[in-house]
Amino acid sequence: MPDPLRILRAVVTSPGLLQPDQLKEILQRYLQRLREHRDALDRLNVYPVPDGDTGTNMTLTVEAVVDEVEDAATMAEFAAGLAHGSLMGAQGNSGIILSQILRGLADAFGGHSSIGVTQLVEALEGASAAAYRAVGTPVEGTILTVLREAAEAARATGSPEGVGLADFLRRVYDRAEATLRRTPELLPVLREAGVVDAGGAGFLLLLGAFLEVVTGEEVIAPEVLAAAVDATVAIEGDATPDVADLRYEVMFLLASEDPGAGDRLRDAWAAVGDSIVVVGGQGTWNCHVHTDAIGPTIEAGIAFGTPSRIKVTDLLDQAADEAVHRSGFAPLAAFADAPLGVVAVAIGDGLAAVFRDAGVQGLARGGQTANPSVRDLLAVVDGVAATEVVVLPNNENIVPVAQQLDALSTKRVHVVPSTSVPEGIAAMFAYDPHGDPATVTAAMATAAAECRSGELTRAVRDAVTPVGEIATGDWLAVVDGDVTTIVREGLAAAVEALLVELVDGDAELVTIVLGADAEDEATDRAVSWLSEHRPDAELQVLEGGQPLYPYLVGVE
Repeated sequence: MPDPLRILRAVVTSPGLLQPDQLKEILQRYLQRLREHRDALDRLNVYPVPDGDTGTNMTLTVEAVVDEVEDAATMAEFAAGLAHGSLMGAQGNSGIILSQILRGLADAFGGHSSIGVTQLVEALEGASAAAYRAVGTPVEGTILTVLREAAEAARATGSPEGVGLADFLRRVYDRAEATLRRTPELLPVLREAGVVDAGGAGFLLLLGAFLEVVTGEEVIAPEVLAAAVDATVAIEGDATPDVADLRYEVMFLLASEDPGAGDRLRDAWAAVGDSIVVVGGQGTWNCHVHTDAIGPTIEAGIAFGTPSRIKVTDLLDQAADEAVHRSGFAPLAAFADAPLGVVAVAIGDGLAAVFRDAGVQGLARGGQTANPSVRDLLAVVDGVAATEVVVLPNNENIVPVAQQLDALSTKRVHVVPSTSVPEGIAAMFAYDPHGDPATVTAAMATAAAECRSGELTRAVRDAVTPVGEIATGDWLAVVDGDVTTIVREGLAAAVEALLVELVDGDAELVTIVLGADAEDEATDRAVSWLSEHRPDAELQVLEGGQPLYPYLVGVE
């Protein structure tokens, strides 16, 4: 595979036409740009809670595509690989939408031996139509708008009087960038947060990759994307971070004419991380750190030189992945051969046990910060014995991924669109392994919809939201997907605030799922509050073990 980080030359050997090798170069360059800007794209998310972020999901999706087209020799092979790789590798909402865009390109490219302006016009229009179809309720001011206006510019530019490929791409890119800058005007939540749409920014990088390969010139990402990193603040608090608790591994090469740049970076990183290694000299250093402050870590590099080959690894996600692979998942014998099976998405040994005991036959590791791909979910679905399978995504980002499975599996796949773990647990109360699949799925969906859910997490960056200003480290009560309360008094106070928001006098059953960071004091306070204020509600407390969210609460 060609090195995606080398400086690309102009590769168009026939005026106005792209061959499969050039299209593979474009995907390589796009992957390079996504990796470079992944943290910035992640930080464009409107709410400052840990989630399956846009930049990460787009990057993982394109990595799968690049692997799929590596050996393609003809345009037909390239188009087939582009379509299959984008579908199977798609992760999260942003990855699914991006996969639709790439599949739209594949549809337009497959019937041609080379690609010019005419085919690119068709490809962008097809991609826009496919992306709008993929979204149940399209919202303007998102990647959909940026893509649609890029397609409109392509149609206007690719007029009968003709235009060269480089000029065509410049005009399309310029229109898309202008639209991206306007997204805060179109979507109030972006305007309030002071950011542009993350998905739209990720799509702009694809157009930039086309332009870079065709012209051989570097396309500088707009400052509205870089500003997302600039807004990040340093870690606050009295205690020095413990390397065991630090979540991210950051690595990059640092180029600088300052002979002391490596030492200065090492000293600066001491305030925000640990496990620091900075080696090299003579203008180039290889730099490594564990940290919770990705933005300030990279900014420190920018202060002393030019970082390149930036790589950010989620150590918590990596550790959870290894733990699940070590432990495996075995369904209870009573459900192992059920004619109607269930696959659930969850993370944490405790939640795996909860779903197994409820009758789930297959578990896909995932949730907030860890969105499984279509390929991942499909492997779990195909691995259960049942010929018909219900899937519980248990996360809003994973619902559209699950909805791709029925068309790909040899089994009949039904999706209960659960958007939280408590909804998934509630749905399992309506599960009948021997019932009519359509009837059981409808009952499970009703049970999930009737469950209100809340969660407690910690802000990973400063933000301005409709409920007030959030500072890094604040506890956030999230009810049915919206931040409702900001708490600075500690975890016990935050749990009580979440219950006050979520559990009303009509509650019959309250389920509290304890995460890896739950505290006895906070749990006791939650139980006491419910006993005093909601004495008629039945309470069940489950050990979930999920990361980042110490308390999940469901109310039925």
